[in-house]
Amino acid sequence: MFLLVLLLIAAMTGVLGAVLQVTLVIVLSLVLSVVVLAWIGTWYAKRRMRSYQHEFAARMDEARRRREAYDVRSDRPAPPAGALGDGRPSR
Repeated sequence: MFLLVLLLIAAMTGVLGAVLQVTLVIVLSLVLSVVVLAWIGTWYAKRRMRSYQHEFAARMDEARRRREAYDVRSDRPAPPAGALGDGRPSR
């Protein structure tokens, strides 16, 4: 209701065109700001998601390599040496 009264007053004084132009500039600025912020938000979300996927894939690859790796350490002690201590089992 208040806006309608303002528009009527602007029309009576002859500045309706200027008021509408200013209103159009303000509305278009707000719309453009929302569009730009939404675009930046989606770009950032995609970037973070790709980073997370890359990190997750690297962790899974590392875990797979660790599972499949040969264990060069032996948890069991070596068999006792031969009688002369040369490291060969005795016969």
